[in-house]
Amino acid sequence: MRGPHLVAVWVSHPVHSFIQFARASLVLYDQPCGGTLRQGYIMNEISTFNATGTLEANVDTAPHSIEAEQQLLGAILTNNDIFDRIASIVQPDHFYDPVHARIFETAAARIAKNNLASPVTLKAFLEDDEGLQELGGPAYLARLAGAAISAFAARDYAQMIYDLAVRRELITVGQDIAAKAKKIDVESEPKEQIVEAEQALYKLAEQGSTEGGFQSFLKAVTDAVNVANSAYQRDGGLAGVATDLIDLDNKLGGLHKSDLLILAGRPSMGKTSLATNIAYNVAKAYKKGKLTDGAEGAVDGGVVGFFSLEMSAEQLAGRILAEASEISSHKIRQGDMTETEFRRFVDAAKQLEACPLYIDDTAAIPISQLSARARRLKRTHGLDLLIVDYLQLVRGTSENRVQEIGEISMGLKAIAKELQIPVIALSQLSRQVENREDKRPQLSDLRESGSIEQDADVVMFVYRGEYYTEREKPEDSNLEAMAAWQAKMSDQFGKAEVIIGKQRHGPIGTVELSFTPEFTRFGNLVKPWQQNGDQEF
Repeated sequence: MRGPHLVAVWVSHPVHSFIQFARASLVLYDQPCGGTLRQGYIMNEISTFNATGTLEANVDTAPHSIEAEQQLLGAILTNNDIFDRIASIVQPDHFYDPVHARIFETAAARIAKNNLASPVTLKAFLEDDEGLQELGGPAYLARLAGAAISAFAARDYAQMIYDLAVRRELITVGQDIAAKAKKIDVESEPKEQIVEAEQALYKLAEQGSTEGGFQSFLKAVTDAVNVANSAYQRDGGLAGVATDLIDLDNKLGGLHKSDLLILAGRPSMGKTSLATNIAYNVAKAYKKGKLTDGAEGAVDGGVVGFFSLEMSAEQLAGRILAEASEISSHKIRQGDMTETEFRRFVDAAKQLEACPLYIDDTAAIPISQLSARARRLKRTHGLDLLIVDYLQLVRGTSENRVQEIGEISMGLKAIAKELQIPVIALSQLSRQVENREDKRPQLSDLRESGSIEQDADVVMFVYRGEYYTEREKPEDSNLEAMAAWQAKMSDQFGKAEVIIGKQRHGPIGTVELSFTPEFTRFGNLVKPWQQNGDQEF
């Protein structure tokens, strides 16, 4: 017999009262029921009838949406990248249907191992699941994927599933509170019941929150000791990731976990060059091993993620190759290289192949998507340093520009804390710098929002006096002015300053670096008193 059939048993009783009976409905073989995919699923509903035989309203059922669960699962099985967007919202126990919970849990476990989660791959793990057999077996997985929604709606469905799960939990808590209140017990005072009720509600309110809340001082002290121990055991005494720029590392103590560092400057100051230099130095030094706490991780250098919103990945790679091969970027672009230079260029490219440096050049990427991709990189390849070039090109959701920049800076800080990595975000400066006699930037020059300064743990400015002095060249006829200008240019040639305008955990001040414009490379500056020494830099 095909198609849905309803079997009802009418029970007569001399007493005119409400009678409940189970309606067995059943089973759908070919066509979906009510627009859902629940084919082959046996549903038991309790319906109420009075003595006249009139069907009354259903008894209260827990809030849920089978359709939302099906759509979300279908989207994940079709595109595993969606999982990273909703993983922080929904968990297996948030699903109303136990079969859906098991499907989600299995898919999540495979994705966490960087394996494909699809109807085909999940079939082997769920083939013997009795609940799935009632729904039609592995074919149900294929139907889920076949009815998948577009990716943009997945987060809404996940939020809906979470909200309904909280509502169900709230109903349960309310029922427990009511049941205890009805029971008159000498040992259970009303005030104690109120305290228990408050605790249950607070626990429910804390579900799904990204912050862990209060932690014991003992745990905080232990973490602080571990950080200090890492610094003590490490060559150079750095607690954070080394940039290989000695003076900068000494000033910052390395790049610390969960810190947001802002690297700002006017155009042509070398912000991107300094960022690529740091990225290359960190990736080049990467060495995996056992950390002091026994876990596996980067004992030196690290895996670097680079969001290049202004330049293409090819252009960025060209800059890094110019630095590594010591060949002018202009020569590389023009192809104007000698055979020796080209061989050096190829050798540098081969060495860079092994560097764990990952570039994403998606333009105008939203902050939510940036966060999801950073989490995915952390899960799949590891992540020890994230660089964003630059902050103002990231998109937020606010219509107001100041609020949007604030949302982006807070989002970057949240990434740093969540993934336990340093995040370097480049930022533009306002034009008011150009109107001052001293062109060195200040905190007040940060563009568009004060929240950048507020959210950042470290704010650094790149300044090259040579850039401005070069544009102040006097007339050749003015010999005195020309001599002064040449002396000034000679003093500033090949030098750059990194001005640390804010550091939450250390001193502020200025660090001098060398700068080679043809290679777009920043390096350690040899001081006059070190020129005849034997120190290595």
